[in-house]
Amino acid sequence: MEQIISDHQEDFEHAIEFFKKDIQSLRTNRANPELVAHILIEVYGTKTPLEQLATLNNPEPRTIVIQPWDKSILKQIEQALNKIDLGASPVINEGLIRLSFPTLNEERRKSLIKVLHEKMENAKKSLRIVRDKIRDEIVKAERGKEISEDEKYRLFSELDKIAVEFQEKIKMVGEKKEQEISVI
Repeated sequence: MEQIISDHQEDFEHAIEFFKKDIQSLRTNRANPELVAHILIEVYGTKTPLEQLATLNNPEPRTIVIQPWDKSILKQIEQALNKIDLGASPVINEGLIRLSFPTLNEERRKSLIKVLHEKMENAKKSLRIVRDKIRDEIVKAERGKEISEDEKYRLFSELDKIAVEFQEKIKMVGEKKEQEISVI
């Protein structure tokens, strides 16, 4: 019956990976190409992630350079970048788009940290959903006489330990990101 928990181990891992990807878009004092990599650009009749249309570089700590492979889509990329709130205006220069980010002010840092905490809470919520799903399966197994009541409580205990481990991982990743945002 250990298999009930181990079958869902991957679900816990997915929640952590999603959280890590989700917070990459939060800006720190160092510009990161991940801030713009997943922005959808309307080109060729479809929405395509920017990372599939251009080379993204980070030549300086507060600058992202976007070099589209097809120069004819510069305007569409610029329009898409203007629609989102990055805190930097795109500048087209010689077939490149340059995004220069100003230093984060205290107010912007606080709002980013608030958003980070919301994302952390959402990640914890998804872990709780996975945990509850596993608990339900354990209860069904006990009702179906597949496991004993003692086995059910042992599995609950094991499941709670695993859930706490993953919550700690979220907390550690979140604290690291918060430090990155807070650094001046």
